[in-house]
Amino acid sequence: MTETTPSLKCSAFDGHTLLVRGDLITVALAVKTAAAERPEATILTFDDLTGRVIDLDLRGSPEEITARLTQPAPTAPETAPETPRGRGRPKLGVVAREVTLLPRHWDWLAAQPGGASQALRRLVEDARKNDGGETDARAAQEAAYRFMSAMAGNLPGFEEASRAFFANERERFAEQAAAWPVDVREHVRRLAWGDAA
Repeated sequence: MTETTPSLKCSAFDGHTLLVRGDLITVALAVKTAAAERPEATILTFDDLTGRVIDLDLRGSPEEITARLTQPAPTAPETAPETPRGRGRPKLGVVAREVTLLPRHWDWLAAQPGGASQALRRLVEDARKNDGGETDARAAQEAAYRFMSAMAGNLPGFEEASRAFFANERERFAEQAAAWPVDVREHVRRLAWGDAA
């Protein structure tokens, strides 16, 4: 299940037909209405950023659904005694994790101004700026493939369309996916390549 926020962009499909696209609350309320009108419908809601299916709790009135979706995620109850605060800046979102490096890497990091953590943060930020959008393109491709597998995995031409998709051959993908429902095909293109659907 995807962690949800009200600003999350998502799309809901009734079978192979796009029902609605928008922020989480708009989509949830549209799905509730559609499900009430057609209880037999199979409606799936997808997170447009990750391509994962979102489980929506549609119980109650529209106001109750909206309130539930705008609440912060529940945290674990504070029953344990307060533990001593560790190093770092948790209020800034700093998370301590293990990093494995060779001794020469640790030596280099130790010699950097500001220490190892600051040097690593600078390196990561520089890499993010200079990757030419590769990270974003890879994330978009993964999201599109998750959606494509869920919605088109049993459709004709899926294997060949997948090969074209991963080869970034848009024309060949369009040829292989031509028999697919238009909303599914266009949504894959929109997620992967930003093509207007």
